[in-house]
Amino acid sequence: MKKEENKYNGGINLEEIQHAKQSLNNVIFGKEEVVDLLFIALLAEGHVLLESVPGTGKTKLAKSFAKVIDGDFNRIQFTPDVLPSDVTGIRFFNPKTQEFELREGPVMANVLLADEINRATPKTQSSLLEVMEEYQTTVDGETMGISKPFIVLATQNPVESNYGTFPLPEAQLDRFLFRIDLGYPSKEEERRILQTYRVDDPYDDIIPILSLDKIRSLLEEIKEVVLSDVVSDYLLNLVHASREHPDVELGISPRGLLALMRAAQAKAFIENRKYIRPDDIKSLVPYVFPHRLILTMEGTIKKTPEEVVEEIIHNVPVPVEEGS
Repeated sequence: MKKEENKYNGGINLEEIQHAKQSLNNVIFGKEEVVDLLFIALLAEGHVLLESVPGTGKTKLAKSFAKVIDGDFNRIQFTPDVLPSDVTGIRFFNPKTQEFELREGPVMANVLLADEINRATPKTQSSLLEVMEEYQTTVDGETMGISKPFIVLATQNPVESNYGTFPLPEAQLDRFLFRIDLGYPSKEEERRILQTYRVDDPYDDIIPILSLDKIRSLLEEIKEVVLSDVVSDYLLNLVHASREHPDVELGISPRGLLALMRAAQAKAFIENRKYIRPDDIKSLVPYVFPHRLILTMEGTIKKTPEEVVEEIIHNVPVPVEEGS
């Protein structure tokens, strides 16, 4: 393929995205698939819930991601005493000027790391709903827009004790495009970590590769990626199979349906295609479906949501025709 064929109307060469991915892979070893999913989420205008035990590089990944796209980065360390105003901002009275002034909250960023989100109270968790869905936040009745791109990377420890934690409700989980389990690195990957970080921190060597303006131009182009009737039927069959599965009480919502479509469009675009293939859908389902499913009481005893999703993928035939 000629280099010119990699260029789109937005003026960005897709090789720049590959270069940006490699920069992250030089900081977080063995997480190539996770890095791919982060860029898909960014271009699909979605958010990501990262699950893993402490110390596996979630914060480093988020900071590196913000740096490589030249975006503003903010972090919220959630604890039970964090208030909604600590997230969205507050209007306070300045005794010097005798006026009320706005103190913007950390949500006014391009990449927001919501660290240990399940330690926040439900009221504080819900303060993120508006900004995640509508790209705006309201402070004392005044609504402020948040510039795109904007992505929330939330973390939680899946083996955390229930003491002092508040599991995310279904409405909040449904706002996340992907839920990703980072997991431990392999022995060889940890060997690379030892060799690399013994000398220097590769985070210091990251330079901005993409620009916010370029990313904004891509967000519109991605919408032009074609979803053929064949692939559309496959997508709908998967969603309806989730609702009809005997072990599922609540299946994938229309929001989840649209989220999977947008993610597939972004994946196809990054791979330099103007159409979605069935394999794009199939490969993303394990990250889009499980956290959106609510199993029956009997189903919970027998299976995990991930196992149910595997059954759904296996039982729904993959169309042979790709459709372009």
